Amino acid sequence: VHLQESGPDLVKDSQTLSLTCTVSGITRNDYSWNWIRQSPGKGLEWIGRINRSGNIYYSPIFKSRTSISRDTSKIRFTLQLSAVTPGDTAVYYCNLHDTSSDENYWGQGTQVIVSS
Repeated sequence: VHLQESGPDLVKDSQTLSLTCTVSGITRNDYSWNWIRQSPGKGLEWIGRINRSGNIYYSPIFKSRTSISRDTSKIRFTLQLSAVTPGDTAVYYCNLHDTSSDENYWGQGTQVIVSS
């Protein structure tokens, strides 16, 4: 399983950040599809997920300004985070959690800087 994030490196304050995760190598539907970030000096922060049934869940911290979606081919899923601030500067990761084996697959992460 391979995941690759893509999107802008730099976003201006108050704009919307859009990231895409391109996935390959999956053969089953036993995955939870997650977006997670790590801000400078902080731990991993879960943003939201699409479960294997297609239901979408968001962290209460981000719910009001986050949208996660997935294309029907299950090759790409996206994150949109609106009204960004410099506090949203972080490395953003996409993750697949295999709910059968409990394995996790990660993208390499993409650094996003929000400029004021």
